[in-house]
Amino acid sequence: MAFFGLFGKDKKETLDKGLEKSKESVLSKISHAIAGKSTVDDDVLDDLEEALITSDVGVETTLKIIERIQDRVKRDKYIGTAEFNTLLVDEVAQMLAENDTIDIRDFDAPLPCKPYVIMVVGVNGVGKTTTIGKLAYQYKKAGKKVYLGAADTFRAAAVDQLCIWGERVGVPVIKQQQGSDPASVAYDTVASAKANDADVVLIDTAGRLHNKINLMNELTKIKNVMQKVVPDAPHDVMLVLDGSTGQNAFEQAKQFTHATQVSSLAITKLDGTAKGGVVIGISDQFKIPVRYIGLGEKMEDLQAFHREEFVKSLLGV
Repeated sequence: MAFFGLFGKDKKETLDKGLEKSKESVLSKISHAIAGKSTVDDDVLDDLEEALITSDVGVETTLKIIERIQDRVKRDKYIGTAEFNTLLVDEVAQMLAENDTIDIRDFDAPLPCKPYVIMVVGVNGVGKTTTIGKLAYQYKKAGKKVYLGAADTFRAAAVDQLCIWGERVGVPVIKQQQGSDPASVAYDTVASAKANDADVVLIDTAGRLHNKINLMNELTKIKNVMQKVVPDAPHDVMLVLDGSTGQNAFEQAKQFTHATQVSSLAITKLDGTAKGGVVIGISDQFKIPVRYIGLGEKMEDLQAFHREEFVKSLLGV
């Protein structure tokens, strides 16, 4: 059974504030689509299609949403524009639910195994290491023992940044010298975590995409080495994407899903951008559930993704 937890007032306020620019953009377009209309007709749907596409939802996902609403209108016979936003929230949330197979939601949810190993992937600059630091903070705050692995050994800055986060959060970071074998770092991290009865392991990895074959080989090697310690590791391969890049995030998702088997998404930098619709499109197109969203710079601003609350905030319902 999925663990949804309670979506408290503080979380809702953070979500609303983080999606404010996206909401203003989407709402103004949808309001224009239904202005002066009493029922949902073809003109409304045409305008909605344009509104969703220009909000970075993506063409294929937009057409799927339009089709669902057409079916709903036929089924319910009469739908007035006053009910339209609620209907839209319902259909988009249901569509996202179809991709949602992850049991763990909030940070205080029970873990299926111990240590629970998350391998974090993504290109440089998307907020990958920062997301790992925030995840570590949230898991520790929830009473879990966390270990970090600095397996992005290609960049010294990545190791240093992860160590800073480790000190800030108060969790151990396993590292080696720059240029060391990333798989060796991952092995040491998982072995140390297991020996010290840790609950969660977060492994940072290199974000280079100039050669997909090398990236694929490196990530496969990291997986194989970790499995010598924890046979079914990693339990989650989390792809971090920068939501503010809109359609570029689709391309990054395409590249990484070809390079490795991604099982969840964390979408960052949604505050300060009007491209929040990209969360819906990416989840739908790649059939990968969104697990976390980044809504600001504070450590508390990384939230577990609650699809219905997200869509409500995006559409101002």
